[in-house]
Amino acid sequence: MNYRKDKYGNDLSMLGFGCMRFTKKGNAIDIDKAETEIMEAIGAGVNYFDTAYIYPGSEAAIGEIFERNHIREKIKIATKLPQYMISNRTGLDKYFNEELARLRTDYIDYYLMHHLTDIAMWEKLKNVGILNWIRQKKEAGIIKNIGFSYHGNTDNFLKILNDYDWDFCQIQYNYLDEVTQAGVDGLKAAAAKGIPVIIMEPLRGGKLVNMLPEGALKAMKESGNNWSPAEWAFRWLYNQPEVTVVLSGMNSLEMVRENCRIASETEAGSFTENEFNVLKKVITEIKASEKVGCTGCRYCMPCPKGVDIPGTFRCYNAMFTEGKNDGRFQFAQTVGLTKEPSFASQCIECGKCEMHCPQNIPIREKLKEADKALRPLPFKIGINIARKFMFRKGRKG
Repeated sequence: MNYRKDKYGNDLSMLGFGCMRFTKKGNAIDIDKAETEIMEAIGAGVNYFDTAYIYPGSEAAIGEIFERNHIREKIKIATKLPQYMISNRTGLDKYFNEELARLRTDYIDYYLMHHLTDIAMWEKLKNVGILNWIRQKKEAGIIKNIGFSYHGNTDNFLKILNDYDWDFCQIQYNYLDEVTQAGVDGLKAAAAKGIPVIIMEPLRGGKLVNMLPEGALKAMKESGNNWSPAEWAFRWLYNQPEVTVVLSGMNSLEMVRENCRIASETEAGSFTENEFNVLKKVITEIKASEKVGCTGCRYCMPCPKGVDIPGTFRCYNAMFTEGKNDGRFQFAQTVGLTKEPSFASQCIECGKCEMHCPQNIPIREKLKEADKALRPLPFKIGINIARKFMFRKGRKG
């Protein structure tokens, strides 16, 4: 297993075990199967395990497995504060103590503010006393490293990144999301500050394995590399020295063994020009069914009325490359849940964006089309309810 350093020089396995997708036995996690897979990964050198309060049964399962195998001191646990459920200072301790109990531990190695999409969410936590709470927990050694996981646009990522002395962060990043969400700009900005970056969704929830078009698979096969689609995605990530750990939700021994092999063989800077060209072909094939030829260059931004133009088009395209509900969910997550609304319906058709678009996209027309597809009435209602819940004012206490 190859390792990269955290902020304080500790070794983290380049492959991290994502603990959200364990196999179920009935309605519960198949604990014996999960234990076999976890112990196989540890034997191969994996030492970073990522879970969260809202992953059903996950914290309790790994807590039991780590305790009965007496390996707590050999591994690093990352889990997350459900910040969207916090309204006052008391809630911070309530959820954190429950997580400690589930995990059967008295400290957390890497603790994240879960699912930030907007600087406003971090400001809300500050209003209920999170800064003093973090300081106390770190001074007591109960939290070793503090970070955040992120699912918004690049601008808000940079605001959060620069607002606090973070120990690490976690972003969605893969060869298809290079210029979306935090993106490569966010990755490099974090690395420039010496902040380790944990990668989630390296395979887009399996879509970069199971939903590749035939043309993409053909390009990979004809490359001369005997790599699976997953290996292409992992090697692209490991090639970047700014990437610290890549999480994988492994739920078979075959998957564990393949991913451990890749993380043991791959070094930064090893991806060749030919391999980059193959992935360009793959991306072209994936995007062939897109509705808008937006490259995410952001020359159209900022919109005077706050519309997230590239974010809207990315999610609209995802409806046709990944599935209608997937695209709509991504829209709700990354565009719909920012404190300041950024919906296409805010467009006043000034045309400023079209003057700067290198692709000559009829942006005003396409925004109307995208908004209609992304926000049918049930989704519109759901987003409005979620916004009220997530941006309700926090109370000190």
